[in-house]
Amino acid sequence: MTENAYTRRDDGDSGSKGVGRMTGTVLVTSGTGKTGRRVVERLTALGVPVRSGSRTGEVPFDWQDDTGWEAALRGTEAAYVAYYPDLAVPGAAEAMAAFGRTAAACGVRRVVLLSGRGEPQAAVAEEALRGAAGRAEVTVVRSAFFAQNFSEGALLDGVIGGELVFPAGTAAEPFLDLDDLADVVVAALTGDGHAGAVYELTGPRSLTFEQAAEELGRATGRPVRYVPVTGPAYASLLEEFGVAEAEAGFLAELFATLLDGHNAATTDDVKRVLGREPKDFSGFARAAARDGAWHG
Repeated sequence: MTENAYTRRDDGDSGSKGVGRMTGTVLVTSGTGKTGRRVVERLTALGVPVRSGSRTGEVPFDWQDDTGWEAALRGTEAAYVAYYPDLAVPGAAEAMAAFGRTAAACGVRRVVLLSGRGEPQAAVAEEALRGAAGRAEVTVVRSAFFAQNFSEGALLDGVIGGELVFPAGTAAEPFLDLDDLADVVVAALTGDGHAGAVYELTGPRSLTFEQAAEELGRATGRPVRYVPVTGPAYASLLEEFGVAEAEAGFLAELFATLLDGHNAATTDDVKRVLGREPKDFSGFARAAARDGAWHG
C-alpha cells in the first residue's frame, strides 16, 4: 500500500506491519475502559493527538446518546470503537450503523473496531459499521477472552477470594493480554496495510478455567479454585450482586456461546501484525501479582 498524507512510514524495518505516524487526531471511544485507556496511553506516547471519549470525561461520548457523537468526531482522522456493553447486544448493529454514518459525514478516514471472537451477532454489527462508514478504512479486531478480566474485570473479586465461579465448564480459551490487543489496535490506527482486515487475536496457548485458576494461584501465592456453574445459576448469582435480570441473562447466554469450545484454537494474528509472539497467560499473572492487582 502506498504512503499517503495520513501516515508516514518510519525508515527501516520496524518488524511490524506498516507502522507509521499519524498526522491527525484519533477519537478513542470508551477511553477510560480497559482497552481504551491502553490505546490512549500508546497513542499519546507516539505523539498522536488523542480525544479520549467517555460519558463523564473531557470529550463527552456516550453510546446511549448519539447527540454528542458528531462533536466528538469532528476534525478527527481516525477512531477506535469499543462499544459498550458488547457488540452482540440488541441494538448494537443499529448503533454501529449510526456511528459509521456520523464518522463518514465528519470525514473520518480510518476506523478500528473492537469485536468479540466467535460472536455471530457481533459479526452483524461489524458489517453494519462497514456498510455505513463510506470511504473510511475499517479494520476489525476480534479478541479472545481478556486475561485482564481476572485482574480488572468481573473475575477480580473471585481471584482475591480464592474461588472463580464461572459458567465455562471444561472449555479451553486462549486468553489474550490486553497489552497485545492495544498494540495491535495502535498499529492498525497508525500504520498502512490494515484496511479491510479482520484480525482474530489470541494468546499463545489455550487453558481451561481450572488451569487458569492454578496459574493465578501460583502467581498470587495462595490457592485459587475454579467452580463451574450452569448459565442460569451464574445469571442468578449476578442478580444477587445487583445486575439487572435482563443483563444477567444476556451475559450468561453470551458466555455459554463463547465458551462451548469453538474458540479454543489459537491464531498467529498478533505475530502477523506486531512481528512478535503474544504474551503468555502465566506472564500476565506474574506481572499483575507484582503490580498488586490482587492485594484485596
